[in-house]
Amino acid sequence: MLNKWKSAVQKLKQEIKVYRLILKDRRTPRRAKILVWVAIGYALLPFDLIPDFIPVIGQLDDLIIVPALLTIALKMAPGEVIADCRAKANAE
Repeated sequence: MLNKWKSAVQKLKQEIKVYRLILKDRRTPRRAKILVWVAIGYALLPFDLIPDFIPVIGQLDDLIIVPALLTIALKMAPGEVIADCRAKANAE
């Protein structure tokens, strides 16, 4: 069980590096960068579209909206940019 958590945390750290590199890359379209920033902001800001005090749905919106925004941003970015950023993140 502990190994699964460590593996999940390691993957999360790796993905954060990839998104950071995508934001820095000049080849990334502006709309994709904006969506990544919106996802980061939504995850960090204390207010949500659906308040957290509403059981289940309040916490579930964070788990749906943030990954959806990141997925859309990755689809907007060219595949070669994503591949280059993943390679750089793996090299670090």
